Amino acid sequence: MTVEKVVLQGQRVRLEPLLPGHLPGIAAAIVEGELWRIPVTFVPSPDELAAFYADAEAAFQARRELTFATFDDDRIVGSTRFRNIELAHRRVEIGFTFLAPSSQRTHVNTEAKFLMLRHAFEQWQCNRVELLTDELNTKSRRAIARLGTQQEGILRSHMVMRDGRVRDSVMYSLIKSEWPRAKRALEIQLEA
Repeated sequence: MTVEKVVLQGQRVRLEPLLPGHLPGIAAAIVEGELWRIPVTFVPSPDELAAFYADAEAAFQARRELTFATFDDDRIVGSTRFRNIELAHRRVEIGFTFLAPSSQRTHVNTEAKFLMLRHAFEQWQCNRVELLTDELNTKSRRAIARLGTQQEGILRSHMVMRDGRVRDSVMYSLIKSEWPRAKRALEIQLEA
């Protein structure tokens, strides 16, 4: 399992390792829906993007994270990342995902997650991929469930949100033996 910057290319969606040149497009995606104001997420505000990039790069250098700019055709529509990379245990989390409202509930999230899951299971040979979200984030919970994941439980008092609310996080996972079935189901969704 080698963590290196790689482009993940699908039919319409492309995930490019985050670069400073992506930040204006990411800012536009964030501004489109004022995503930083949504209380069930940690989306950075446009004026925090330099720190967002610096943190992403430091986490990559430590081989803990790999952050992407999400493209729909040639337009940047958001960002996502591999997080909590555990090389020894062949485990990774997919998270810190956000999309412009115009790209939500479209093919973009499904195809981006497909590309990431395929990379995790087929390139990195992961045993497990985890996805977490705020218990109150029903849109995210539905999107994660559509990937073929299993809800494992709720991590109580897991995080403190920007507004001070103590968040319960819902844990989902997909394991290596489940990937062939989930992969086929995602391929069918993407063909529709």
